[in-house]
Amino acid sequence: MTRPFRFAVNMLSPGSAAEWREKCRRAESLGYDVILVPDHLGMPAPFPSLVAAAEATERPRLGTFVLNAGLWNPALLAREVATTDQLTGGRLELGLGAGYVKEEHERAGLPFGSPRERVDHLEHTVTELTRLLGDPEHVPQPAQAPRPPLLLGGNGKRMLRLAARYADIAAFTGAITTDSGALRLLSPAVIEERMAVYHEFAADRETPAELNYLSQVVAVDADRRATARKLGEHAPDLTEDELIEHPAVLAGSVKDIAEQVRGHRERYGFTYFTILEPNMEAFARVMEELRA
Repeated sequence: MTRPFRFAVNMLSPGSAAEWREKCRRAESLGYDVILVPDHLGMPAPFPSLVAAAEATERPRLGTFVLNAGLWNPALLAREVATTDQLTGGRLELGLGAGYVKEEHERAGLPFGSPRERVDHLEHTVTELTRLLGDPEHVPQPAQAPRPPLLLGGNGKRMLRLAARYADIAAFTGAITTDSGALRLLSPAVIEERMAVYHEFAADRETPAELNYLSQVVAVDADRRATARKLGEHAPDLTEDELIEHPAVLAGSVKDIAEQVRGHRERYGFTYFTILEPNMEAFARVMEELRA
């Protein structure tokens, strides 16, 4: 059975308490299912922001997208997660990733490590959180048992295996990190290959995970080819046609974009789409079309 769509907005910019509450209420009124907060220095702190979002709204789920596991100690993170789940009334969804911004680790005075070391730490964090939050003796207890839904994001083979084993939601970026720390888009064909690897790892799951994708560009009423050409510098190995069909790029009329989203569900299995805060208003028109 095909899952229904879910749509999230990832809030990027800090502001006053009043501004934050208003943004969250606006996301709710526009129909977003989830309000997300990333985990980057220079952006809002995730857990207090989600508690404030819960106080300002009633319906949306609230999540981290995604926590950089290298910045967190598992025992302290378990306390934050359980407390936030309680204070949000059991609306928390916990997103975790291995981290990819070396400069943030340096600013925090924490080791960045190799890709293997970062994934090792993420796996340790996931297993410890599962153990701690599932322990009836753990204080505080999360509102959701045995823990909030877990989202794991990444594209590498070890990350896909980890997501297949533990994640309730598997998130895909469709990009890799270059040596300079920049993100470079993978081709649609490579995304399909990564999805096939994930499904192979997840073949024995009793309950399939929800599949998430972060669409980084939303250009409503814009020319699709012109939009694709602007992204060429971030994807020098991709053709214009590959960029046009890429799930990271949603461009065209409202009906065109709605068809693109449906097509990405058909091709890749994505039913949960994340949109960046600057695109919140524009994409709301697409959600309305998809739900009509």
